[in-house]
Amino acid sequence: MCRIAGIVNKSLTEAERHHMVTDMCSVLKHGGPDDEGICTIEADHITIGHRRLSIIDVSSGGHQPMIYAQGRYIISYNGELYNYADIKNQLQQAGFKFKTQSDTEVVIAAYAAWGAAAFQQFNGMFAMAILDTKTGTVTLARDPSGIKPLYYAVTSQGLAFASEVRAFKKIPYLKEENKNWQVYFMAYGHLPETVTTLQQVKPLEKGCYLNYTISTAAVKITNFFRYSYIEKINDRSLAIELVKEQLENAVQRHLISDAPIGVFLSGGLDSSIITLLADKHQQQLNAVSIYLESNQFSEKKYQDVLIKQLSCKHHQFLLKEEDFHTHLPSIIQAMDLPCCDGINSWFISKYAKESGLKAVLSGIGGDELYGGYPSFNRISKVLLLQQFPDKVLKGAQLLNSRLLNRLAYLSIEGAVGRYLFLRGQFIPVEIARHLNIEEVEVWSILQSQPIVPNIDYLTPPNQASWLETNLYMQNQLLRDTDIMSMAHGIEMRVPFLDKEFAQLSLQINSTVKYSGKLGKQLLIDAYKGSLPEIIWNRPKMGFAFPFKEWFSNQKYSRSQTGKDFSDIHSRLKNNQLHWSQFFTLLMLEEYPHAH
Repeated sequence: MCRIAGIVNKSLTEAERHHMVTDMCSVLKHGGPDDEGICTIEADHITIGHRRLSIIDVSSGGHQPMIYAQGRYIISYNGELYNYADIKNQLQQAGFKFKTQSDTEVVIAAYAAWGAAAFQQFNGMFAMAILDTKTGTVTLARDPSGIKPLYYAVTSQGLAFASEVRAFKKIPYLKEENKNWQVYFMAYGHLPETVTTLQQVKPLEKGCYLNYTISTAAVKITNFFRYSYIEKINDRSLAIELVKEQLENAVQRHLISDAPIGVFLSGGLDSSIITLLADKHQQQLNAVSIYLESNQFSEKKYQDVLIKQLSCKHHQFLLKEEDFHTHLPSIIQAMDLPCCDGINSWFISKYAKESGLKAVLSGIGGDELYGGYPSFNRISKVLLLQQFPDKVLKGAQLLNSRLLNRLAYLSIEGAVGRYLFLRGQFIPVEIARHLNIEEVEVWSILQSQPIVPNIDYLTPPNQASWLETNLYMQNQLLRDTDIMSMAHGIEMRVPFLDKEFAQLSLQINSTVKYSGKLGKQLLIDAYKGSLPEIIWNRPKMGFAFPFKEWFSNQKYSRSQTGKDFSDIHSRLKNNQLHWSQFFTLLMLEEYPHAH
């Protein structure tokens, strides 16, 4: 797991390009603390950089950028290929020879053998840049779930790419700010793809590769893989059997590592299942947990009861309120793009690092695939409400109710309106007032991006799954998990998003998958024979901290002098703001200064 960066620019000298890419890599050092590499091919006007976090083949053989096939190919790769041993075997049978034990060499050999068709064969998380010096092309590619970030900018100057948006600020001609980012941030609590804080920088869409021809500056983006909801598993017993088989295989694949690896155990259903399966296949597994002094939020009793039946070593860390106060500035500093979340991921990654680990398995994806959020129960009503006239829906902003105010968002057509109704932070009238702009401008901005497909053909619960997977998980959970784990040089792996398991999950009939007394009933029924009942027969908590209380007591946030900040603090304490809304407003003030 690593960080990558690069620039193609004919107007810069080799020294100028090298200096910029070196600076970009310095910005990305936290995500690749073990090694650095810079490679320049002057004939192609390109400099490629790499920061390495050594997980597979920790020797110098895994150094990047990696040069392959007598210099024809050069790769800078961020990721883990969980099926690399199978692909390596195929390539060896075809006559390919390997000098290292790294998955990077397998990736570039597969590209040499099959071209862009290789990406379809990969089961893993990845973001990469490959230069083909023979054809004079650069190819960028990102995994089908968008687990690993990859941003790029194509301008008259050329192509630039990096794992984090802040790295582009080292390129003078790409520093222009996106003047609309604050509107999106207040609405979503994050920046939805394709929006970033920089005007010309955007993420490569997941499951896509970009081909850039250096001589002509021609750009072509191709989708190589897209998940689809094709319901064809209608037998419940068969579905449970397949889930158990495929998830165990996925966890086993995700345990591949030449460096210390563990699992994050929150005490919830998903992380408990992952821990149970990992313990079965990994000797001396390390489980990392956070617990709190407040019984209302602490999940220690759930963690303890599971650990008693497992053989893994358990690292438990008490997170105190003063730790939150002490580290909040560092957490804000760690963010690449602003978000109202990610604090919990920062702390669990910190503690994983202190436990001597380099990679940790997480339960992200279980809620989105199997119905773990309130949206799955609410979506049918949302679809009915969206049929009301726009005039009626927008008028709801004037009502004296936060829930009813959000009805206004349903006037935005399709999936975007549904998502903002279910998870939006602030409504347009509030955004306009806070940013001192016209409300009509806010509506115009929010209706312009993101452009999402029509999902009306899906069953209502699968529509909720699509929203949670492609908007919430994609833009918030995965981005936070990546950036906060890499801030500590930790790789976070997500077995629920294993390619084969995710494909299976989307093939299960909606009625089979989502019906039942409890949320995620199918997952519960698959594992309740192995898990203690206290784990699966309990209220859902999420990975929650007492943020309202902590932010209310937070000297750091109280001292800020932004617009009406004392009033905002009072509104938080008086339950007129949710803590995530408060954090959104705090980030509006702090993010520009921290970055």
